[in-house]
Amino acid sequence: MAALDLLGRRWTLRILWELSRTPAGFRELQRRCERMSSSVLSTRLNELTGARLLALHDDAYHLTPLGESLVEALTPLHAWSRRWADETDADGAEEAPGRR
Repeated sequence: MAALDLLGRRWTLRILWELSRTPAGFRELQRRCERMSSSVLSTRLNELTGARLLALHDDAYHLTPLGESLVEALTPLHAWSRRWADETDADGAEEAPGRR
């Protein structure tokens, strides 16, 4: 339940997704995650670092091996979400709940 609580917090999955592509410093990560306040980003980075999913080296955050395995575990969910988006778009849905 603790893992689901952490992952369910706003912006957590987006941060993990962005860092799965390439490490980034605070300002770069904030730029990639438009509309995220610096206080929320700071809080999430501290939480994810405390959970040993991220580490800070040379002023850049990156996924730890544990964080990389989490992103890998989430890959089927990403594939499902793409199918869901395609299907709801094909059905003529104006906008599915939670999509922007």
